[in-house]
Amino acid sequence: MASQGPPPGMGPIMVLNSKTQRSQGRQAQLGNINAARAVADIIRSTLGPRSMLKMLLDPMGGIVITNDGNCILREVDVSHPTAKSMIELSRAQDEEVGDGTTSVIILAGEMLINAEPFVRTNIHPTVIVRGYNYALQEALEICEKLALVVDVNDVDKMK
Repeated sequence: MASQGPPPGMGPIMVLNSKTQRSQGRQAQLGNINAARAVADIIRSTLGPRSMLKMLLDPMGGIVITNDGNCILREVDVSHPTAKSMIELSRAQDEEVGDGTTSVIILAGEMLINAEPFVRTNIHPTVIVRGYNYALQEALEICEKLALVVDVNDVDKMK
């Protein structure tokens, strides 16, 4: 029985919406950064002691007033793949930890925003990621140096 794949020498056939735009290379990377920035900007003002409430209109016409980042991102309908990934990141944070959904989105957005100048100067993404990994290792070493061993049975130190 013959394979039903594309004819020999031809790549896969893709059927896309007529309004679909494809981008490659630096243009795609910068578009991804902008999408992540947009998602982070949506919920940035809901974080911290001076947070603001957002008023959302749900699909059924009801009004939702909240400052919960995960709730806001559940109501947002996005089509950009990176924006969808950011929203999935928020959902994963909520499922695994139950808190920090707004913080994780803002931190991820800021890391991508800080990488943008490097992308614009044609630094390869693997080099940027290597820099982030190096910064992570340095931060962990500093945390180890600053860490204190605490004996919970020592009443004087626990005061």
